[in-house]
Amino acid sequence: MTRDTAHAAVFRIRGVSKVFRRGLLNPRETVALDDISLVVPQSPPLIIAIAGESGSGKTTLARVLLGIERPSLGQALYCGSAMNALSSRERRQLRRDVQPIFQDPFESYNPFYRVDHVLTIPMRKLGLAPSREEARARIRAAVEQVGLRPEEILGRYPHELSGGQRQRLMVARTLLIRPRAILADEPVSMVDASLRATILESLRTLNRNHGISLIYVTHDLTTAYQISDVIVVLYRGRIVEAGPAEAVIRAPRHPYTQLLVESIPQPDPDRRWRPARPRPELGNRTRLGCNFADRCTAIMPRCLHDAPPLFMGQEPWAARCFLAADDRAVSTAEVAHTLVGAEPRRMT
Repeated sequence: MTRDTAHAAVFRIRGVSKVFRRGLLNPRETVALDDISLVVPQSPPLIIAIAGESGSGKTTLARVLLGIERPSLGQALYCGSAMNALSSRERRQLRRDVQPIFQDPFESYNPFYRVDHVLTIPMRKLGLAPSREEARARIRAAVEQVGLRPEEILGRYPHELSGGQRQRLMVARTLLIRPRAILADEPVSMVDASLRATILESLRTLNRNHGISLIYVTHDLTTAYQISDVIVVLYRGRIVEAGPAEAVIRAPRHPYTQLLVESIPQPDPDRRWRPARPRPELGNRTRLGCNFADRCTAIMPRCLHDAPPLFMGQEPWAARCFLAADDRAVSTAEVAHTLVGAEPRRMT
């Protein structure tokens, strides 16, 4: 299998668009992704957050990365090879190298098997241990690493565990397999707040201690900020802002990212919620240059006619907004290439 030479990349997404069509007599199109470029490097193993509200294209992008959806335009490469041209052997390797963790952990379990099944099957199929005794020891160690007690968890059925326990077992499964990358789609949205920190810390440990890249898909900028090195913000299928997590969250440049950050609850009982921003008056317009113009309070006349490109200055930080027009216009591919060089955050 060929490799990228500029950067060892698990994934390289180049100008990917995905259009869903429905209806026979009067077909309608929904653009889920529009010119998306992204690089998931093997080294350094970054944590890349894909953030945005429902309908922004996050899950569609995740499905493209997993090879479930085929792009309508552009290329999706896995270790330098086009994903739509992988051989059966390469697809098996992909399934081992890229492990998904889904929003609802219950769907990952067969209710007729004990939860041990999701741990023993990959051990046996992938030949990860020379003997049953070694396999059992590694399974117990992985379960303990995610904060669970093997004697209380193993041997039980999925419905006998809480959502947080089931999700942590999926993280333990990933610990056993040691993939190149983890694709976590809203992994903590269905667990108690008290368990979110534990699961996020387990994912961060996999990244830092085992050199595993992580694509963290979420609508929650709070957890994205807690865990990620880089944040890519999507709106209606387009990248509207991308850059180091610290910079993007502390001083967002795009009005949509600003709106997301302002919606984060603050632990201050005296702080009042800001009133809803008034929507701009656009008359009967059905087509706009900027796809955020109908919600933007910083709208300018050119926003109604021209679609803004991504603008990037000297820092590896881009925003799709004419407010940043003093910087140079760049392609999504250039932004993706620049973000690969981002330094992993030093978490305290």
